[in-house]
Amino acid sequence: MTKTESELEKIIKPIVERLGYELYDVEFKKEVSNWYLRVYIDSKNGIDLDDCEKVSNEVSDMLDEKDPISMQYTLEVSSCGLERNLREKKHFEMAINKNVELRLYKSLNKEKVIAGKLLKVTDEFVTLEMDSSEINVDLSNISSAKILFNWEELENE
Repeated sequence: MTKTESELEKIIKPIVERLGYELYDVEFKKEVSNWYLRVYIDSKNGIDLDDCEKVSNEVSDMLDEKDPISMQYTLEVSSCGLERNLREKKHFEMAINKNVELRLYKSLNKEKVIAGKLLKVTDEFVTLEMDSSEINVDLSNISSAKILFNWEELENE
């Protein structure tokens, strides 16, 4: 998380929690020529469009008041989704015993994209179960990570 994202999280988190949701992540990044502030929320009851709108209105009002971002940006509020991104250690910890996909900076066993069951998280690495064996992956080698939701299980219900 960047310093800007961390500062924004301090402003946004109390609003989200007061409204009865969990703040999953805050992302502030430039895409092409536009800046985006993305706020990802979660709830035990799930997230729908009304939830996103409620949080967006409150966060927007507070950001207008505090004005922590000097440049023009677009605010987006959404659910973190079933196949949520894993950016911080706490995200990985919440994903233990779930299937995840890791994209790597440097190949591991000639692969830059690997998937397996997340078994363990430390400050330095994550441990995945892959093909009945365990593999450690340095956190510094992970360019992106996400939970892999089993869509077939959902279709069979």
